[in-house]
Amino acid sequence: MEYIKKAKELSGENSNDVEEKVKSIIENIKENGDEALKKYEIKFGSSNRAFKVTEEEKKEALYSIKPDHKKLIDRIVERIKQFAEAQMAHITPFEKDFGEGIKMGQRILPIEKVGAYIPGGRFPLLSSGPMVVTPAKVAGAKKIVACSPANYNGGIHPIVLYGLIKAGATDIFAIGGAQAVASMAYGTESIPSVDMIAGPGNMFVAEAKKQVFGKVGIDLIAGPSEILVFADESATPSNIAADLLAQAEHDPFARAILITNSRRIAKESVQALEDFLDKFTKDSPAHDSWIDMGEVIVVDTIKEGIDLCNDYAIEHLHLHLKDSYKYVDDLYNYGSLFIGEDSSVVFSDKVSGTNHTLPTKEAAKYTGGLWVGSYLKVITHQKIQGDGVQFLASHATKQSEVEGLEGHKLSAEQRIK
Repeated sequence: MEYIKKAKELSGENSNDVEEKVKSIIENIKENGDEALKKYEIKFGSSNRAFKVTEEEKKEALYSIKPDHKKLIDRIVERIKQFAEAQMAHITPFEKDFGEGIKMGQRILPIEKVGAYIPGGRFPLLSSGPMVVTPAKVAGAKKIVACSPANYNGGIHPIVLYGLIKAGATDIFAIGGAQAVASMAYGTESIPSVDMIAGPGNMFVAEAKKQVFGKVGIDLIAGPSEILVFADESATPSNIAADLLAQAEHDPFARAILITNSRRIAKESVQALEDFLDKFTKDSPAHDSWIDMGEVIVVDTIKEGIDLCNDYAIEHLHLHLKDSYKYVDDLYNYGSLFIGEDSSVVFSDKVSGTNHTLPTKEAAKYTGGLWVGSYLKVITHQKIQGDGVQFLASHATKQSEVEGLEGHKLSAEQRIK
């Protein structure tokens, strides 16, 4: 294995600063509610507007969007909805007998109140709102509170707003950052508290989600974006370069990685990428992302490449391999897998239907991405009667005696005839 290009070592010195700032924001909002939220919106978001998006703003957004843009968003919502419904159909409740007089089962229930955080970003992203909100709607959440920064003419961009409305958000607020997460977690005079918070964001949003976890549930800590292209001699360098840059442009800290068993593919892909990058706007995050975070690794064998892919546990794993499908079972650590060079990650980012909120920073080793099941509770129940009572009570009595738990033993003994 040889690194043709390696990412820079990044200092973690800012993490404590972010942690302390977010802690202060959360504590202030817990204590002072709307007053604190207004202060942070003015300070960080340059916004002094009313928090809640009005019905007039919603109507204006509906009228101001071009018909072809509406059509794009409608299609996005429908495709995400179809995939979430297919997932939902494969999550089943059950109840069955586990011995004479022992009946047990599970119910599948939606989380009642969901908070959806939608980043503002440099550009309005059509898919971001629907990706977070639509699965919650399909799951059956009764209340979906959506927050997004007021960074477009004093409000939420009409395209983003329309996506939230179409996806099924019940309450929409033009607030952003850690203060939005804190407000949804603890509630203020204006912002209702929720039971879980989902959606991507910058380092302050991610840190806020970490700190409110426990008070509310969260989906996962996601971002910055990552892509790993695994390619062999059959791959097309220009496609590899384009796929890497598509994710690199998300953030200066996005990671774009190429692993290949072909030195020729490595060399030609880097050249193609640099040629493309020369034509990008000067302020595109892709420049810093590639310079600081980009990696190119040449491996000796496909097997070595597979092992390395599993070790990276990347957010987006894209196979540019001959007969890509035959390697699927060997790969198990990724947020989402893209099989074959034509299966562009961009399709999933935008409209294919799978969710683009995915685990980063090796979190794919223990979790998948946001999905309809993120908004569901699997809760168990049992009914014990007749012979089942005697069987379980006898066991529980003896076990409690071994463990020295008098109350447990008493409760079990009360049932023994």
